[in-house]
Amino acid sequence: MASVFGHVMASTAIGFAFFPKQSTFKILAVAGFCAFAPDLDILAFNFGIAYENIWGHRGASHSIFFALVFGLAMAAVFYRNRADFWKIALLFILATVSHPLLDACTTGGRGVALFFPIDNSRIFFPFRKILVSPISPGDFFSDWGLQVLGSELIWIALPGLFLVLICNFFRKIQAN
Repeated sequence: MASVFGHVMASTAIGFAFFPKQSTFKILAVAGFCAFAPDLDILAFNFGIAYENIWGHRGASHSIFFALVFGLAMAAVFYRNRADFWKIALLFILATVSHPLLDACTTGGRGVALFFPIDNSRIFFPFRKILVSPISPGDFFSDWGLQVLGSELIWIALPGLFLVLICNFFRKIQAN
């Protein structure tokens, strides 16, 4: 998995790039939670659910289906009465789906069940440059954790910043 920092970097970039009017601190905080939420499946280990199980780590919660349901639910819970509800819902859906897309680019793990419930297969993308993050918080504060952060700066933060700058550039051109 990418780290929580990498996932939040991606959701923030999505917000600023495509939803600048909705990108308030509160909305981006919820989007950041949406981007991290699929990894709450690690709690399944406490109930004896194996990694390989569809309800285990990187299983159903790492699917497009989950992103649609979870993102829409988060928007409905927090922003159902806003005129821009559908934009916020789309931001939350994209933030949530960014998680398995990033995890499918990592160097470790068993792949993601991106197409659950249609197909339970675990997949990786051919591009696997993001170093897999340790699951244990204790292991994250080590040389491995620093290497993960460096990898995420290169493969998540810089492309995210580039995306935001390009989108802002085109918005300014369109406004003139």
